[in-house]
Amino acid sequence: PCFLSTDRKGNYLLASYYEGSKVTVHPIGGDGAATAAPSQTVPTARGAHSIQTDPSNKFAFVPHIAGNGPNAIFQFNFEETTGNLTANNPARVSLQEELGPRHFCFHPNRDVLYFSNEQGGSVTGYNFDATAGTLSAFQTISTLPDGFDGANSCAQIQITPSGNYLYAPNRGHNSIACFSVDPGSGRLTSLGQVASEPVPRAINVDPTGNFLFAAGLESGRLASYRINSNTGHLEPLATYEVGRRPMWVLVTELPG
Repeated sequence: PCFLSTDRKGNYLLASYYEGSKVTVHPIGGDGAATAAPSQTVPTARGAHSIQTDPSNKFAFVPHIAGNGPNAIFQFNFEETTGNLTANNPARVSLQEELGPRHFCFHPNRDVLYFSNEQGGSVTGYNFDATAGTLSAFQTISTLPDGFDGANSCAQIQITPSGNYLYAPNRGHNSIACFSVDPGSGRLTSLGQVASEPVPRAINVDPTGNFLFAAGLESGRLASYRINSNTGHLEPLATYEVGRRPMWVLVTELPG
């Protein structure tokens, strides 16, 4: 699998398979271990890049990139007592442009989702119908500066706990795109880009919303930034050697 997440109750491990063209569900036992065999396997399409349930734990989404995939977001109903996924209606959101939705995050206070577009070099905001569990796009905005015409692809996407700022990394331009989020509409406004380590595949905002960390796939270094709570701009702090080709970064809080 290329992506793992748990449902909102922590009872099931959900996995998406880029080459395997599927998603799976694994029950999580009382010891915190997931079962080796999935309780459900759902065929989707090549390029399934992530999966998450919504805050109500009733729905799930699986974006598929373009080129190697169908350039669509699969929409599912999720039954939290059994872990079963069933296709929603409609079963997918097919995109007109070759955007390639890859990863996504939920606005903490609004029924809005944001997807990073791998091939499009952009972020798309979707209104989320919390009753039907379906998406409708309302904005697509570039992650790149005007005039840049080099090769680029987007990877992860993060929003601050306040919902005020959103970030997406550019692999090619080698930067982190920064956006402010309108508190009423959820629309994004570009704040520009901040230089990153080469090929910033993975980023994460810490639980306080004060810091962002970005891993450079080609440099083997992790860069830290302070998030200005008034402007959303990133202030570079330090870099750390973390080994060859870091693929993921996660900041978590431990008990005590």
